[in-house]
Amino acid sequence: MYQPARAAAFQILLRTETGGYASDLLLAAPLDPRDAGLASQIVFGVLRFRAQLDFLIAHYSGHTGAWVRKLDLEVRTALRMGIFQIRYLDRVPAHAAVAASVDLVKRARKTSAAGLVNAVLRKVDRSPVNWPNREVALSCPEWLLARWEARYGADQAAAIARAALAEPEKYVRAGTAGPRVQDIGSQSIVPLLELQRGQSYLDLCAAPGNKTAQALEYGVRAVAGDRYFDRLKQLKGMGTSLVVLDGTKALPFRRQFDRVLVDAPCSGTGTLGRNPEIKWRLTPGDLRDLPQRQEALLANARQVLAPGGLLVYSTCSLEPEENEEIVRPLPRDLIAATMERIPGRDPGDGFFAAVIKSWEPGNG
Repeated sequence: MYQPARAAAFQILLRTETGGYASDLLLAAPLDPRDAGLASQIVFGVLRFRAQLDFLIAHYSGHTGAWVRKLDLEVRTALRMGIFQIRYLDRVPAHAAVAASVDLVKRARKTSAAGLVNAVLRKVDRSPVNWPNREVALSCPEWLLARWEARYGADQAAAIARAALAEPEKYVRAGTAGPRVQDIGSQSIVPLLELQRGQSYLDLCAAPGNKTAQALEYGVRAVAGDRYFDRLKQLKGMGTSLVVLDGTKALPFRRQFDRVLVDAPCSGTGTLGRNPEIKWRLTPGDLRDLPQRQEALLANARQVLAPGGLLVYSTCSLEPEENEEIVRPLPRDLIAATMERIPGRDPGDGFFAAVIKSWEPGNG
């Protein structure tokens, strides 16, 4: 029997394996509110607990992790979905989860695997299991855990990973343009600019627009830039000038701005509870490549910062390569302040921010 919520969740999970983002795909799915709620639970649950689910597939099938990794993606996804519903959700009958997963592999033209899916899922119960290591127990890649442990200590590293397993709290900001859903960590960035009415303000990486909307509450004259028009058009109607630009290249402005925000594209490791697919696709190599773009964004933004102005460089990353190491080359007297929010210690997403004063003769 076709079930829209599970069918949509199945397709979205498959698409996240090829670069899609779950939150965007869920918003675009044509589902009624009830089905959308269940699809969201399944998608984010499977992504958050993926390492545990893959271990449980091996546990209930009597095979190894290597065998699980060799399964067709459609079969592995259906098994993950079924186990998640049976073990992690309270209101889904086990027989419904089993039948739905079997149906999904059949519809995906993997009929030969239907018997396997049925047999494995019928063994699933809620009995405690002993996780083999912290990577599985915390459902987080070991290389990330090791980085955080070296930086914050073992307890805080585990707290970050556990925070990523929980559904993020929903924060609503009641702004002048109406209420907007905006994480509390995200809301902490714009106040660092000390905005005042009438100031010129540039948001260099503006989409999807939450921080731009927040800045407009102060009465600034705003310009919002972003690399892609499809993302930038989300800001239409806000009362701000929109400019399509690549901030890593020379900026198309003949004037300077009193305040500049560089909310730089980053690895997003501070947002794993909200974007759990990141932890499975990020690689150590990405942390060598991303800083090149971030350095260029900051350098170009400083060129259009007016004398006496302030610039905030921020990321939703926990990684020093994207944070402290980006601003470290600047003269120390230009760094007015820094801020760090850490999931598991602070509410909301993880963020880093540095408040940077404008260059003036004699100041570096």
